Amino acid sequence: MRLVLLFIALLAQMHLAAAQPSPAFQTAAAEAILIDAGTGAILFEKNADKLFAPASMSKIMTLEILFKKLKAGEISLETEFPVSLYAWKTGGAPSRTTSMFVPLNQTAKVGEFIQGIAVQNANDACIAVAEGLGGTDEAFAQMMTDEARAIGLEKSTFGNSSGLPHPANLMTARELAKLSIYIINEYPEYYQYFSQKEFKYRSYNFRNINPLLNASIPADGLKLGFTEGAGYGVVASAMKDGRRLVAVMNGFESDHERRDETLKFLSWGFVNFKSYKVFDKDEVVGEARVWGGLKWGVPVKTNSEVRILLPVAAKDLRIKAQIVYLGPLKPPVKEGTKVAEVRITSESTGTSNTAPLYAAADIQAGGIVSKGIDSVLLGVNSYVAQAVMKILKKAPAPQQPPAAASAPAFPKS
Repeated sequence: MRLVLLFIALLAQMHLAAAQPSPAFQTAAAEAILIDAGTGAILFEKNADKLFAPASMSKIMTLEILFKKLKAGEISLETEFPVSLYAWKTGGAPSRTTSMFVPLNQTAKVGEFIQGIAVQNANDACIAVAEGLGGTDEAFAQMMTDEARAIGLEKSTFGNSSGLPHPANLMTARELAKLSIYIINEYPEYYQYFSQKEFKYRSYNFRNINPLLNASIPADGLKLGFTEGAGYGVVASAMKDGRRLVAVMNGFESDHERRDETLKFLSWGFVNFKSYKVFDKDEVVGEARVWGGLKWGVPVKTNSEVRILLPVAAKDLRIKAQIVYLGPLKPPVKEGTKVAEVRITSESTGTSNTAPLYAAADIQAGGIVSKGIDSVLLGVNSYVAQAVMKILKKAPAPQQPPAAASAPAFPKS
């Protein structure tokens, strides 16, 4: 059972002189999402959960597995993998696709394959890596799907390592963005490969095919993609004034349109939003219900600052926060255990953010009497929680903020 506790509606009217709401972004992309990587705030989304063929954008997952193996010490940048007949024919010189042209039955180093994939979009490099780590391209594709689930991607599936046409190659804009942010945070020492502008291998000098690396808002990653059915797509990330944005857009009719729209998208995100702090690090923000514990609930706290981005010219900065968890929680609950998340939403702008919440105390199991009483009360409480949420969805927005169920928290610039 999923419990949703609505616990604050905050920030009374805050007016900025002569301010007007930021205009909504308009795009020809079929699927799109823009996320502030630092706060997790979603600034824009359009069909963000629709599955589509990601083409070479799926190579980000191939590289994630390589980075994971490197970080674990299972391979090194000097490890060598051979290019098989299958890799050579499917993704090498005879394939007439993007390739790093490793000769048949020759080996290359992992460090070279990474650069081939990141800079040249090399399909032969992907397949050689897949066979080196998984035995076959198909087996490695299953590793990719399993890894997607392990890091929280619920929909993505993979049929091969390269993104070449395959019915099982499916991702969403949201999950491509989530994967990219995961790589940026988890593998900072390897993320720089995405912004490498050229790569020399044997007699070849490959230049990065990503035109955004030299744009007015220079991106430092990640990948372009194209399929006949899905059109032109991009996963891009850029840093400006200490803020990192990750954009995913797909379904453009031309490479030129993809480039221009992505630049507009990133610029809009940097210019039109300001970060507000909602909760401090280690701040207790509410309580989660515990079934059969010595206490009826456990206080939950953040482990880092929680922020939300709102339009710089917004007149109304009221936001709503919810504690969401799978519950009721069952004892024992250990302090420091992740037990819930807080969802912060601006209903007027559509921006949102989520952050994990952790138990702020230990809760031990209670006796039989406590469990019996809780069995009755939790049945009533769960019904009330669901009913309240249903009514709230239908109710008009209040003119004045309602009284908070716990101490109100206010965004701080």
